[in-house]
Amino acid sequence: MLILGIDTNSFAGSVALLENSRLLAEVNMDSLLTHSERLLPSVDLVLGTKKLKISDIDGFALAAGPGSFTGIRIGMSTVKSLALAAGKPVAPVSNLVALAYKLRRPQGRLLCPMLDARKGEVYSGLFKFDGKKLAEVIAQGVYSPDNFFSKLPDNRVIHFIGAGVEKYKKKVFQYFKDKARFPLRSFFIAHEVGLLGYEDLKAGKGKDFRELEPLYFRKSQAEEKHHKG
Repeated sequence: MLILGIDTNSFAGSVALLENSRLLAEVNMDSLLTHSERLLPSVDLVLGTKKLKISDIDGFALAAGPGSFTGIRIGMSTVKSLALAAGKPVAPVSNLVALAYKLRRPQGRLLCPMLDARKGEVYSGLFKFDGKKLAEVIAQGVYSPDNFFSKLPDNRVIHFIGAGVEKYKKKVFQYFKDKARFPLRSFFIAHEVGLLGYEDLKAGKGKDFRELEPLYFRKSQAEEKHHKG
């Protein structure tokens, strides 16, 4: 099964081509170009490495949020168009789950992905890998850092990853001291999105492009203004 994994949820975007769980090609880019400018050229590049067309793809895996509202919309609309053209299903994947998946080995560790949600908040959750899949220990959501950190166990080693960790690292140390770990991993997640998406697609859990919904956890500024109005 050929899978195209796509992430446009942060300033750094990525595209990955997989055959089942094997990575064939990957483009990771932290660029001044917008996602609108670089996404389709990146897709063309990874497909070109194997002389493939969109019609050859068996399924798509999309980082559906949380993250940049603009980035989510660009990724969502592009994947919907590609899935329509190819006539293939899409597996939406949480950015937080994909980030945690980067730290899945060795198994049994507590994994805490964290993204900056702005407004003094973070998107986060707590996970544990059992050797086959990630289990959600604390639900994904949008939290104030203090509220979220107070929910985490302070007697266990926790592995943190994500741009939100970089922003609130001092506070992480205040709460967890020597129990906090910061593994050196990139924040590019298209490969992990592809791996997670492959499992869903293989199990027949892929969605029709018309069923795709972004994973926001809170309303966009435009929606908040409309609601207040």
